[in-house]
Order: sequence, then C-alpha cells, then structure tokens
Amino acid sequence: MSRSAHPAGPRHAADLPEGHYSPPPADLNLLDEKVWARTVRRGDDGVVSVGGIEVTRLAEEFGTPAYLLDEEDFRQRCRAWANAFGKDADVFYAGKAFLSKAIVRWLKEEGLNLDVCSGGELTTALAAEMPADRIAFHGNNKSGAEIRRAIESGVGRIVLDSFEEIARVAHIAAELGVRQRVQIRVTVGVEAHTHEFIATAHEDQKFGIAVAGGAAAEAVRRALGHDSLELIGIHSHIGSQIFDMAGFEVSAKRVVQLLAAVRDEHGVELPEIDLGGGLGIAYTSDDDPREPHEIAKALTEIVARECESAGLRAPRISVEPGRAIVGPTAFTLYEVGTVKPLEGLRTYVSVDGGMSDNIRTALYDAEYSVALVSRRSDAEPMLSRVVGKHCESGDIVVRDAFLPADLAPGDLIAVPATGAYCRSMASNYNHALRPPVVAVRDGAARVVVRRETEEDLLRLDLG
Repeated sequence: MSRSAHPAGPRHAADLPEGHYSPPPADLNLLDEKVWARTVRRGDDGVVSVGGIEVTRLAEEFGTPAYLLDEEDFRQRCRAWANAFGKDADVFYAGKAFLSKAIVRWLKEEGLNLDVCSGGELTTALAAEMPADRIAFHGNNKSGAEIRRAIESGVGRIVLDSFEEIARVAHIAAELGVRQRVQIRVTVGVEAHTHEFIATAHEDQKFGIAVAGGAAAEAVRRALGHDSLELIGIHSHIGSQIFDMAGFEVSAKRVVQLLAAVRDEHGVELPEIDLGGGLGIAYTSDDDPREPHEIAKALTEIVARECESAGLRAPRISVEPGRAIVGPTAFTLYEVGTVKPLEGLRTYVSVDGGMSDNIRTALYDAEYSVALVSRRSDAEPMLSRVVGKHCESGDIVVRDAFLPADLAPGDLIAVPATGAYCRSMASNYNHALRPPVVAVRDGAARVVVRRETEEDLLRLDLG
C-alpha cells in the first residue's frame, strides 16, 4: 500500500471475488509492532499483555468489551511530537479523537496544547485544569453560549469558520470587553487522498472559508475590521488518515499566498499558520505512516520555502495531531460469542461489542487488524469477518481477517489501533452499554472512563 492509500478505503460490496484480501500471515501469533501499542507483548504461555498485565486478568477485572489504553505509549507519542516541532511551533492535541480528564492531565504534563470543538470538550478540558490559554476552540457552528464560555474562560484562540461566526465572536468579545485571539479557517481546494467523509479541504463541504473566489480574503478584511478580534493567523486542515505529504505542500503554498496577499493589502504579516492534523496511522501491516520528526521536517521546510519565495517572515506553525497520538495506543478487547462458518465464503466471528463501540468500519469502510490474545494457536488460518451483536448486517468490526481455525466461544480477541474515534463516536444503539477505558502502565491498571450501566440509561429516560 502506498503512502497515499488509506484504511478508510474505497467502498465495496459485501461479497467480493475471492482473492481480494491479503494472504494470511505466516504466523498468526505474531503481533506487528507497527500496529499494536508499544508495551503489548505475547508471553511464553501465549497470553498477550499490555503495560505488564495479561489481557485475561484485565478481562476478569474490568469485563469485555473494553478499551485498553497504553498510558506509557500515549505519553511517549506526546513527547515525540513535542520534540519533533520544538519550541518554535505549537502542537495541539485534537481532542475529538478521544478526550477524558485523564487525557487532559497527561497532555498538560507532557507539554502539549489542546484543540476542542464543542462545549462538552471545553468543559472536560477546564475540569481537568488545562490552562485556558493552551486551548484552541474549533467548530463550524459554535453556539453563542459556547463562544461566550470560551471567551470568558480565556481560551488562547478561536478558529473562525464563517462570516457569521466572525461577527458573532466579535460581538460577544466586545460585550465582554475582551480582545479575542482568532484564526480564520480556510479551504484551499486540496483533494486529500482519503475517504470522502473525512476530506475537509475541497470547497464542496461544510468547513472553512474558500480561498478560491476571494471569500477568505474578505474574511480577513472583516476580522481585521473588528477591534474586539486579534487576527493571529490562518488555519487549514485538509482531511484525516493521510499518508501523502503532497496535499500539505499544496495547502501550505496556498495559505502562504493568502498571507502575502494580506500583507500587500493591509500591511500586516500574520504571525501564525495552523496546518491542522490528519496524519495517518497503521491500522494494518500494509499501512506505512510517517514518524513525527519526518512530518515536522517536511512541514517546516515547505513553509520556509514558500515564505522565502513570497518574501515573508516564516510564521509560527501549529499542528493538530489527534489520531496520530492516541490511535495506536489503545486496543479493544472482546470475548467471542459465536463462530459461524459459511461454506465457500468465510467464518463469521461474533463478539460482545460491535458498531456501538466502533462505528468506523460501517461509516468509512475502515480496515482493522485482529488477533487471538487469550492463548496461542497453531491451527490453520481461516478467513473471518468479525461482527458485533447489533441488529444491522453492516455491524462489522473487521471486514476481512485471518484467525485460527480453532477459535471458540469464550476466547478473547483484540482489535488494535482503536484509540481514536471509537470511544468518541460510541453509541447506545440497541441500548448497548458503552465500554470502559482502562489505562494500563507499569503493571497497574485503572479505569479512566467507567463502563456505562443500565442505571445510566434509565437515568435519562423520564418515562
């Protein structure tokens, strides 16, 4: 798979010609370190552990399904991003990937900033005492109440997404007697190599203000015209789960061209640009993600080159990795319920979760890996489809994978790289209870987000 390929993948039918899947690995017991969290190991007895604790013990203590989060891996990835960009740039963790109070505390301790895109995410950030000046507030349709809360809290920047929002933020900031730091989110016309639903820089979608046709230039004029706004820069985000840096190069070029136009028209050199996030991770062994230091080097060189060509001082760069930090650090642990062979097709392996804890396969045709983790098996590989327990034929967790032919009810299997967008997008479909998030580190485990209970469901149902 090339760097421009993506696990969101082209959509395809349920029944495909034989041979559309990759061949089985030589050893089903091997765990690709590119895909799994860094402290995951298979022991001599065949049982997989994370953070020094076997999954069988974690299943006994916390139940299944459960998201198991490798805290040390998360912290190491935070440090890698911070070190890659250094003190002359800002790294904002994209909270939409997964956010909890524990995550906020780890970010604060590791020196990262935080990007939120709703009032709820902002509330979580403030509850965990993230300094407000290290918070950026995104969103394409922020309510007046959300904007007011953000400004009153002292957030470091609000990313403006429309002409209406420029006026709305300016009005509320003026009422509060605040000069609010803002960026303008622009769409630069880049067709990112990713799924249609997670590409965000082409003009025909809901985010941002288009550079083409002069709309972004007009947004800059309006923002500069408000005394209650301090325009600090331009924001661009081209999509998610991207391996190809070519899109970032085009985006940076067009953002810098806009900065040059602002200088020429207004005599102002905006000091910052935010190139967003969206860098891909390895969901399968075929994926080939870039390391943070490679990304930092490529982005800084692109911006420096374009600014030199335009005669601009190089602005301060911001980036917003979310998936790239938390995605690889967690896996979902399931118990097998039924195993249903369909002769000539594949074997359906049903687990005790499904689309309520991982909607991405149904939503994007996302691809995942899976492994038997409660024991070792030398059985022959069988082509499998891992499915959930919900009343939908599209309730698929892993579309095509090889599992041991002796797989049986009660076995534990795990799907890696589920740290991003799985718990965040989890639902109560069929009144399922959302799983817990259990952080594991140095032989100790603790619940950071508890499992929902039936009482939680009934508490909201007023009857």
